[in-house]
Amino acid sequence: MTQITVPEVGESVTEATVGEWLKKPGDIIKAGDAVVELETDKVNLEITANEDGVLAEILKPSGDTVVVGDILATVAPAGSQPAAPAPKPEPTPEAPVASSPAPASTPPVRATPDVRRLADEKGIDINEVPTSGNKGRVTHSDVESYVQAQTMRTAPTPPAAPATEKPFVAPTPSTDTELVEDRRTERIKMSRRRITIANRLVSAQHTAAMLTTFNEVDMSRILDIRQRHRDAFEKRHGIRLGFMSFFTKASIGALKAFPRLNAEIDGEDMLIKHYYDIGVAVSTDNGLVVPVVRNADELNFAALEKEIAALATKARENKLSIADLQGGTFTITNGGTFGSLLSTPILNAPQVAILGMHKIEERPVVVNKEIVIRPMMYLALSYDHRIVDGSEAVRFLALIKELLEDPESLLLEG
Repeated sequence: MTQITVPEVGESVTEATVGEWLKKPGDIIKAGDAVVELETDKVNLEITANEDGVLAEILKPSGDTVVVGDILATVAPAGSQPAAPAPKPEPTPEAPVASSPAPASTPPVRATPDVRRLADEKGIDINEVPTSGNKGRVTHSDVESYVQAQTMRTAPTPPAAPATEKPFVAPTPSTDTELVEDRRTERIKMSRRRITIANRLVSAQHTAAMLTTFNEVDMSRILDIRQRHRDAFEKRHGIRLGFMSFFTKASIGALKAFPRLNAEIDGEDMLIKHYYDIGVAVSTDNGLVVPVVRNADELNFAALEKEIAALATKARENKLSIADLQGGTFTITNGGTFGSLLSTPILNAPQVAILGMHKIEERPVVVNKEIVIRPMMYLALSYDHRIVDGSEAVRFLALIKELLEDPESLLLEG
């Protein structure tokens, strides 16, 4: 008899939540088969079998909190017979003679523990919830949509009042009248990842002297380049030319000019990093994650776009590894994808700076003493004032603006 245990999944990961069991007791498993999912504060992991055998017993059901080394299940040698099912009770005389055939079994639904908890709290069977994609996995939005559809389907139609009945007049609120309102409240347990994100955001605000400086950039020339080279670029490289490659290149150029924004604080020392691992914030159903583009300064525009797109896809499919998320020297976040016009991003500790992109909006601006309409974007740079001076942060952001408004210069900076 062998065991399936919780493996080491990273230096900073000590606990996990048992997610969906992909195998059930009695199932034959092969070495390398995914047996169970674990949800950590960073990623969801599939735990695989180390050898062939039969899944004998599940010791940690879905929803349990486990630590490294805990035994999740036991595996019997190949060829073992699963435990015999309990004998069925003899039918009583009152039982009907004919019985309907048992329904065909269906494969288990894929969903994280927090989604299953939400379904339980809504009082619905998660197996009945249709999925909207994401490789058959049920998400929070799938559950909410199903609940809304069920509510609309089952809501009774109020009967028409008789012609002789007087219309109802609501009482005027007073000290003697209690208003009856629908004040329904839901209690939803936060996922381990959401709790960790919350703790880190609060910690970043408490431990860093965080300030934010703003600027705006005229996106005319970048939009023109994308328009003129869009089809040829995609045909040649198999990827669309987006905005992130321009902003990544501009950030690297500015980081080379102002290296203290590519650093972290270690006690009374500054660790200045002369490599450029750029974190790109990605929103997922389970919260914000920041996968890292390694050695971004060595990649051209096409390679950057491909790497960013690949990491974003892995994030949304819960396939990021711990290595994808570790490290990072500077972060870029784009609230503009959700329509944000202006915001103050929070530092991604232990980094000391983060760049916030926003929505492109046509606005009147003065160019050569004339008022013209240009596609403008507000930029926000949050920084740790403990090692980054205000003038340094302002000049850093001004250089990013300069590089973006003269895109050809990014080739020289790269």
